[in-house]
Amino acid sequence: MASAVERQDGVITREQAIDAGLTRHAIEARLVSGRWQRLHRGVYATFSGPIPRGAMLWGAILRAGDGAVLSHHTAAETWKLSDRTSSSIHVSVPRQAGPLAAGRGMVMHYSSRLPEARHPARLPPQTTLEETVLDQAALAATAEDAVAWAFTACQRRLTTPDRVNSALALRRRTRWRRDLRDALTEVREGVHSPLELRYKRDVEVKHRLPRGERQVLAIRGSQRRYHDVQYVGYGVCVELDGVDAHPEDSKGRDARRDNTNTLEGLLTLRYDWIPVAYHPCSVAHDVAQLLNKRGWPGILRPCGPACVPLERLLLEV
Repeated sequence: MASAVERQDGVITREQAIDAGLTRHAIEARLVSGRWQRLHRGVYATFSGPIPRGAMLWGAILRAGDGAVLSHHTAAETWKLSDRTSSSIHVSVPRQAGPLAAGRGMVMHYSSRLPEARHPARLPPQTTLEETVLDQAALAATAEDAVAWAFTACQRRLTTPDRVNSALALRRRTRWRRDLRDALTEVREGVHSPLELRYKRDVEVKHRLPRGERQVLAIRGSQRRYHDVQYVGYGVCVELDGVDAHPEDSKGRDARRDNTNTLEGLLTLRYDWIPVAYHPCSVAHDVAQLLNKRGWPGILRPCGPACVPLERLLLEV
């Protein structure tokens, strides 16, 4: 029993305790005295006091039974793919097990391919990183939310685009499959976020701007930083600030970076989600105008009849 308790973060099932020699009366006595705590029906914490997160996860796995694995939001948490602790514990079980009653605070998922999806070594049992990415993407409400999981996994160096693509190929039906494949191709080329993908697609490509270099390393003394998009040869860079990328206290840091760029002869344009997502033509006009001033001989190509700068739209209202 001691080895099971140690391996399972202090959690044990009734069956494991009985197999180790405890009687039902002995188990009940431990519960009544408070030395043990009931986590779920037939699943106990063999200690008193607060229940650590690891013990809660093991409790859910043991409650779900043989073949169960942590998945979806909870697997994303354990892989550090998400910085948020899921309020409910998500567990996947074999589809052939049939409907199971979820324990308190649990969400059950059913899968016919858990042997392939399960990580071979990590404990508590959980889906692989790549399967977790695809599970989370499948739950996303929009394509952009879906591809954000793939971007995050690769940006945090938890996996690679090729490995996610390989996992995708093994799943016959996957929501947002086409968007995920396109996004993984962009990740290989240096695009790091859905916002960068929108900028490349809706600003650069649609308006025939020159192709910028992605994630260009800049070293100043002992400091290293990366420019999101740099038009090498023209002294222009574009910084893209996602919705959650820059909290309020980082605005000063952004200003210092922009000032440093200016001192080094590099002019900076900075955009957040709203202009890139909803006014890409206006952004393209800005970038083209600055590039022209810095020597780019090209001409911006309108993406359609309504392709005019936002300022002109405002004047016409």
